[in-house]
Amino acid sequence: MKEIGGYFGLDQLVNNEYHKDLLALNTGRNALLYLLKAKNIQKLYIPYYLCNSISYMLEKQEFDFEYYHIDAEFMPIFNKKLCENNYLYIVNYYGQLANDKVICLKQKYGNIILDNTHAFFQKPIDGIDTIYSCRKFFGVPDGAYLSTDSVLDEELEVDISKDRMIHILGRFEGSASDYYSRFQENDASFKYEPLKYMSKLTKNILGAIDYDKAKKIRNDNYAYLDRKLKKVNKLQLINPEGAFTYPLYLENGIEIRKKLAAKEIYIPTLWPNVLEDTQESGLEYDYAANILPLPCDQRYGKDDMRNVIEVVLKCLRI
Repeated sequence: MKEIGGYFGLDQLVNNEYHKDLLALNTGRNALLYLLKAKNIQKLYIPYYLCNSISYMLEKQEFDFEYYHIDAEFMPIFNKKLCENNYLYIVNYYGQLANDKVICLKQKYGNIILDNTHAFFQKPIDGIDTIYSCRKFFGVPDGAYLSTDSVLDEELEVDISKDRMIHILGRFEGSASDYYSRFQENDASFKYEPLKYMSKLTKNILGAIDYDKAKKIRNDNYAYLDRKLKKVNKLQLINPEGAFTYPLYLENGIEIRKKLAAKEIYIPTLWPNVLEDTQESGLEYDYAANILPLPCDQRYGKDDMRNVIEVVLKCLRI
């Protein structure tokens, strides 16, 4: 029986999820696990340029996998013929693989899974299994969407997120630095989190986001950064819808990252495990070390972008 009376909890917010027609799960890596089980995948080919949370999950779940390299345009270097139950895991780095390229990859390789962790606003393509992460784009503690026709014949629990909200609520009323350790703890906890449906709390928050506004701000900020930094960026970029970040590729990215941090502009090293697991002479090491993912999301405006640009150019002494 439902409880009657007492104090108020969080209200049911507007139900307006961006990917409301997709399967809502608790994490991106578990969305991949869903596919591995539902499609009876025997072997997965994954890029070296990737977070080790994926390889850890594959090892833990005892799935066979093998690494492959990417080229300078983030496209897979892969010449093997895929068997029936073998799949190629393709990462849409920084949203730089538009859907026309994805369709070409599907035509070339057949069995592919698309990781759109960096491309939340890129629409899924019929017949291509696609994974989206929510917490890379919005203030939620967890959550992922999966576009697939495959159905897993397994009962799943609904996740519970209430204990993962401290760093998000803390930053809303305080500073990020005060709650950074809580953020790290939350991030580390997903290593052991089993496959579940998305929590009611996360789903409720995602239903209330102004996606059109968030996408427009991201588009505007990305375009402004690109106009001002294109001359120093070694990458030739497209403008994705609702960009994840602006990837600024410099020869001395490690040094510039440190200088930016001294000015309180904190740029993460995406997938630092790549620096440990690959050779320094390789493209993957170079990209992990020297691509600076500059924030361009809905928290910031043109003045913030102007400040970032000014500091970057000063660091480069331009």
